[in-house]
Parts: sequence; C-alpha cells; structure tokens
Amino acid sequence: MSTKLTQFKQSALDYHRYPKPGKLEISITKPTDTQLDLSLAYSPGVAEPVRAIAENPALVNEYTVKSNLVGVITNGTAVLGLGNVGPLAAKPVMEGKAVLFKRFADIDVFDIEVDAMDPKDFIDTVVRIAPTFGGINLEDIRGPECFEIEEALIEKLDIPVFHDDQHGTAITIAAGLLNALEMQQKKLSEVKVVCLGAGAAGIASMRLLLTLGVKRDNLFMIDKSGLIQTKRSDLNKYKLALACESDKRTLEEAIDGADVFIGLSGGNLLSVDMLKTMAPNPIVFALSNPDPEIDWQTAHACRQDLIMATGRSDYPNQVNNVLCFPYMFRGALDVSASKINIEMMIAAVEAIRELSKQPVPKEVLEAYGLTTDLVFGPDYILPKPMDARLMNAVAPKVALAAIKTGVARADYPAHYPKMAPKEVVVEEAEAVAI
Repeated sequence: MSTKLTQFKQSALDYHRYPKPGKLEISITKPTDTQLDLSLAYSPGVAEPVRAIAENPALVNEYTVKSNLVGVITNGTAVLGLGNVGPLAAKPVMEGKAVLFKRFADIDVFDIEVDAMDPKDFIDTVVRIAPTFGGINLEDIRGPECFEIEEALIEKLDIPVFHDDQHGTAITIAAGLLNALEMQQKKLSEVKVVCLGAGAAGIASMRLLLTLGVKRDNLFMIDKSGLIQTKRSDLNKYKLALACESDKRTLEEAIDGADVFIGLSGGNLLSVDMLKTMAPNPIVFALSNPDPEIDWQTAHACRQDLIMATGRSDYPNQVNNVLCFPYMFRGALDVSASKINIEMMIAAVEAIRELSKQPVPKEVLEAYGLTTDLVFGPDYILPKPMDARLMNAVAPKVALAAIKTGVARADYPAHYPKMAPKEVVVEEAEAVAI
C-alpha cells in the first residue's frame, strides 16, 4: 500500500473521530435561556401545538420540524462498493448523506439503520416510523429487494419516497447524456445504448432513458451472466422487463456499433478494442468508483471523437447524485408533495442540463481551484456539485411539476423564483429527446 493511500485512510478515520465522533449533531432552534422559554418548549406550553395538531393534522408542518425532516434509511445490504456490511457499518455513509442534505439544501435528517434483511420486515419498520418524516430517502439497499421496498412504501405512505441509488443516479445520467448527445449531434430516439450493470442504478437509469425517448430495440443491458435477453431463464421481473430480442451474448458483441456506453458495474471492463468498435462520436459514461470501466486517459487516447464522464471528482464530467437528490427533496418538501413522480424527475433532468449551459460564476471556479472558465462543451456537460445555483435551478422546477401533476398539498413558495409551470414542466417525454 502506498504511503499516500495510507495517509488518506488515516485522514478519513481522523476526520470521523475528532474533535467528536461522527459528522452530525442536533441543534436547538428556539431560545432556552429562561424559565418561560422552557415552559413554552415543553410543559405546559407544548400542549398547545399538540391540541392543534390533534384537531388538524396538517398543522404538524407548522408546529414541528416534520416538513423539513427526511429519514435516510438503510439495512446496509449494498453500501457503496463494499457490499452487504450490515446496518451498523452503514451508519457513517448515512451520516454522510445527512451532511449533504443539510449542506446543499438545508434539509434536516435522521439517519435510521434498520436491522431487517427481509424486505417485509424493513417495509413494516419504515411504515411505522414514517409519521416522523416529511420524506424518506432509501439508501444502499441491494437489488432486487430495493425495487420491492420502494414500490411498497410509495403505495403505503403519503410522503415522498425516493431511492437515490436508483433515481438520483438515473436523473443525473439522463441530464449529462442529453447534453452529450446534443454536442455529438445525435438524437436519443436514434442512438444505440449499451448499459453494463443491471443493479438498482442500471435498471432505473434505463427505465428513465426509455421514458425520455430511447427506443426499446436500441437498448442492450449486460449483467454478470451476459446480455439480458428474452431467452434467458434466470431473470427477475425487473430485468425481464428490459430484456432484448437478440442472439448476442457478451459486452464485446453488444457494443459493436453502439453510440452510448453506460457503465455501472466495475473497473476496467471496457477494453480499448471494444471502444474502437463503437459508432463515430461515441459517448462513454464509465461510472464505477474508484476504478472506471475504462480509464479516462486510455479512452481519450483511443478515441479523439469521444465525450466521456466518470463518477470521479478528479476528471471532468463527474456524474454525482448530489446534483439531484437534495434539490429534488427540497422542491417536494416545500410544496408538501405526497410523492415524487416521473414528471418531477424529468423536471430535475431538464433543470440540471440547462444549468450546464449558463456562465459559471467565479465562486464555483475558485471552489475547484480553476483558473480558466468552465464552458458548456465536451468537458463540461454537468454542473459542479459546489455550484450554489443548483438550489434555485432545480428545486422550483420540481415543486412546479408537483403542483401541475396534483401531488402538491401546498402552494408554490413565495421565496422561489417566479416561473410559470409551463416553463418548467415537460408535457411529453419526447419533448426532451434530442
């Protein structure tokens, strides 16, 4: 192990340990300096909001933190690239997710680690604690259980339920891909797409791309057993729904002539020889961390006509879920949405991709130590995570989509930018396909 890597690992441990363990604490938002303060905060004053909420449950959003509180919930069965480490070992990641919610969208979070490997037990637990929250962010749950869990919770609860490993990834991929296609002068409805990896992120991403305009016959997914095609007898219902009619079997066979490669599987699985067989002006999203499916330098040395993205922050075009999930929840919470629907997701896609085309403020460049401007182009197809404009770009459009589709229970917030719903909600998926 290199000295640099050893030092980084120790720095990571020290970061989480000092000056106090963990990355979160609970802070008080009201005065507690006098006897009167305490009597208002608790007994006898607290009885008044209790009575009000008992009479009108909707008032819980006015008298408690519920409307700005998200539960980040996991059973630890698919944590980062570490696998099934269990609920206890998953806690640092859930705390990290809470930090991102607070840092980027000022959303409060309780992280909940549930010791329940059976999906039914997990679902029952979340349903019982759901009254605490304004929204539920499911995290690091293995497939295919994650699909069953999310579907059941959406059906049972009247608050937004969002599995970020699925939909945050899908939204960010879609935004970057639409911009890359625009630069390569290709249409989503015409390109051949190959996805390596059929877990939660892969399946959700391909579902969204199909909604946005990818043709069913142009989509090829590959898992550990090869091409997902209808003749296979080992497919769960989620994979079977995306199976293709083909005699091809391998990634090497499927990628021949492909316009788009999306990797959500593992490092170094896309070879130079495979990349050479892709269509002119290819797009490669090699998103595995820390090792992409093909190395950035290697890919560009092989194809000068390439547009590429990775999941890494040290290369251009990082596909990072933080571009999406804080603002998706911000918009949903601010209009008290009962769910997050496909129209809200498409609104987020459009908002993220459009922000990439705006001049980048000096503050963003400074945050990344950049001395030259970021300009919409092959090496800048997505905003940077530290771009503070994401809040006002994404959240209002998500909120308006919720209002237009009838899942909002509150009005468009007065402090949001003034926009008409028709400006931000896509009527038909084809409208965003280029």
